[in-house]
Amino acid sequence: MRTRTAQLLCLIAVLAAGCGQGHSSGGGGGDDGGGQAGNGDADRRARQVAAAWDGSDAAEAWRRGFHPMADLVQLPDHAFRTAADKEAYQMQNFALRGRLPTAAAQKGTVKWGDGRALTLPMMDAREGFGTLDRYSGEGPELVVTGARLGRTELATSRGPATVPAWLFTIRGYGTPLERVALAPSEAPESPIGPAAEVPSDVLWPLEQVKETAQDGRSVTVLAGHGECDDGPAVDVLETGGSVVLSGSIRNPSEGDCPDVLKITKVTVTLARPLGDRVLLDAFTGRPVPYGTEFGRNPSWD
Repeated sequence: MRTRTAQLLCLIAVLAAGCGQGHSSGGGGGDDGGGQAGNGDADRRARQVAAAWDGSDAAEAWRRGFHPMADLVQLPDHAFRTAADKEAYQMQNFALRGRLPTAAAQKGTVKWGDGRALTLPMMDAREGFGTLDRYSGEGPELVVTGARLGRTELATSRGPATVPAWLFTIRGYGTPLERVALAPSEAPESPIGPAAEVPSDVLWPLEQVKETAQDGRSVTVLAGHGECDDGPAVDVLETGGSVVLSGSIRNPSEGDCPDVLKITKVTVTLARPLGDRVLLDAFTGRPVPYGTEFGRNPSWD
């Protein structure tokens, strides 16, 4: 029987689709993919997802690509000086009061510590500025007075890498705002479909990856839950090729509850560093999306 918490969360997350009983739309291993997860099925579903991905073409394509696991924008030191500056950044309201390099777009190289490299098309300075400045209304603004091409270090699905970045000079700050100059690779098609059409309180999709520890031994994710429960839980299944995270809701309410979707940070400790293993969501059967305050990383758009 679906709890009141699950009903409310379904209403919020998949209102257009309704919240009827879900069914399997994909599978891995030797059975139907788990269907609507039950008390004993979440671990089985996680193992199906791991079996579908480990050794697959999708996993190989994922490892060959450039999939950032950190924000594509690195703020200047001591940002933000004022509440207005912070508001301008959150609104994505930038103003150009100088000249940007006009050289045509080139190729840029991602370099990993183990010697691997990947060359990709690189955006020019004006395109990079356009990814920052997305608001055209009134309000506080951050003023860009120039830019130069440099490099920055970024966490990726294949470990830390150095990547080309546009270093924008921001009026009032002594260090630049760094914007990665490469677009993330497109995520490969998953070899397994979602566990069901809609979530349940025993298997719920994760919102996004928030942070990966520098040593790779823990991952912090954002997980959803309701107003009248004990918050989210995230279980982990580790294999040689993947790490599968299963989100659920602890002690969901059976009674009346406000229609509120709450998002909570959950840190999961791993038995060994994540490395280039694929970080997967048991419910969706896909890599857990990395996101920023402006939404998901373009790898998952």
